Amino acid sequence: MISAVFIFLFVYTALSKIFTFHLFTQTLKETPIIGGIADYIAIAIPAIELMVSLLLFIPRTRRLGLYCTLSLMLVFTLYIGYMIIFTPQLPCTCGGIIEKMTWTQHLLFNVVFTLLAFTATLLTPYKQIIS
Repeated sequence: MISAVFIFLFVYTALSKIFTFHLFTQTLKETPIIGGIADYIAIAIPAIELMVSLLLFIPRTRRLGLYCTLSLMLVFTLYIGYMIIFTPQLPCTCGGIIEKMTWTQHLLFNVVFTLLAFTATLLTPYKQIIS
């Protein structure tokens, strides 16, 4: 069930970023730590989100997908923390309804989902990993 939630979240945000690609890229270019490589990041993030969704969808790769999910959520949460501290006026680049959240709401959202991903890695049997 947790995997399904993350599949929905990642596919939704990836498609939102793809459909607003120019705006997504432009906003990334304004971010101090990402600006110089924004064009690459703008392609990589939705692609990674879709690949992780695929890993979560396939039972045999689900555990690997959950580890990737946990890693992504940690990176996104650290990014949001950075943005709150250093660039709070910049709009969120997450896409869809999530970008309507304030940075603080988004940080709380990410912390909850990071904990959910961590819990899922603990609950998923070890046999569900690529051999």
